[in-house]
Amino acid sequence: MNLKQLAQHLELSQTTVSRALNGYPEVSEGTRKRVTEAALRLNYAPNARAKGLATGRAMAIGHVIPISTQHEMVNPVFGDFIAGASESYLAAGYDMTLSLTGDADEAENYRRLKAKGNVDGIVVHGPKMRDSRIPFLKSLGLPFVVHGRASDMDEEYCWIDVNNARAFQRATEFLVDLGHRRIALINGLESMDFAFRRRHGYEAALACRGLVPDPAIMVSEEMTETNGHRAMSRILAAPMRPTAVLCSSLITAIGVRRAIHDAGLVMGRDVSVITHDDDLSYLRNGPDVPIFTATRSSVREAGKLAADMLLRLIARPDAEPETCLLEAQLIIGASTGPAPRQDP
Repeated sequence: MNLKQLAQHLELSQTTVSRALNGYPEVSEGTRKRVTEAALRLNYAPNARAKGLATGRAMAIGHVIPISTQHEMVNPVFGDFIAGASESYLAAGYDMTLSLTGDADEAENYRRLKAKGNVDGIVVHGPKMRDSRIPFLKSLGLPFVVHGRASDMDEEYCWIDVNNARAFQRATEFLVDLGHRRIALINGLESMDFAFRRRHGYEAALACRGLVPDPAIMVSEEMTETNGHRAMSRILAAPMRPTAVLCSSLITAIGVRRAIHDAGLVMGRDVSVITHDDDLSYLRNGPDVPIFTATRSSVREAGKLAADMLLRLIARPDAEPETCLLEAQLIIGASTGPAPRQDP
């Protein structure tokens, strides 16, 4: 199917269909959604070579992935984000490029992509509190959208993020309402913006209820199953073990559940667990009743929204930066319950 046939099918002009697929702001959101859904359903794929010649664009979006011993690129999360973004790229006739880079030469890779004209825009992943990539990309004049935020920077830039502070504040309040007073936190690396915000939400909730955070049961590590198991095993071995724990990743929470089982305890009875990011295509949180209580925000939807935002920025590079803050849902599962009675 070509553009003319797609336009005839939708009873729209070719110009309107083209502008909808390319993210032009003057097209209403309803029309854009109708066009993109029809393009996907009818397997419409614009000729990227011809389109690139006509527009002077590469018709490609870049994702540069740092190779690091300490980086929060959790594979299932990144895979879902890319799947969502790809829907928008496909509908708009864009290809996607993935580049692996060492931390030290990441800036050089951005410079090379810009110089060669290989991509029309970049999605930045895993921002730190103060992230040098943001001012660097602005200086290059390369359109970009950040998945997350950099709290310690005053730069204006396009970003999409989850309200991490509010999600963990709400989760902590839920546990306190269940009677828990000693609540552990197994967080991601707190140089990363999302993890800093989650700790802030956790601490704010405790403070509002007159509870003091205990550094002995607060952990900041890369989010892996092994780290979750090791951290929870150490916390449970302490004389005053917590009755509940917050985890920054479902992957970490799986390790936490294993540690609880190894200690001869029952999750949801002896120790309550709340996790984040449980809505993953390849790592489901139970078939019917959720295994874990979770703060849920669709990573796939975030990927699609980020891609749409970047395509709009490419179409209108002088437009004011867009931002999007998503709220997480609290999903009640089998991993939480009332605080157990403590021995006198």
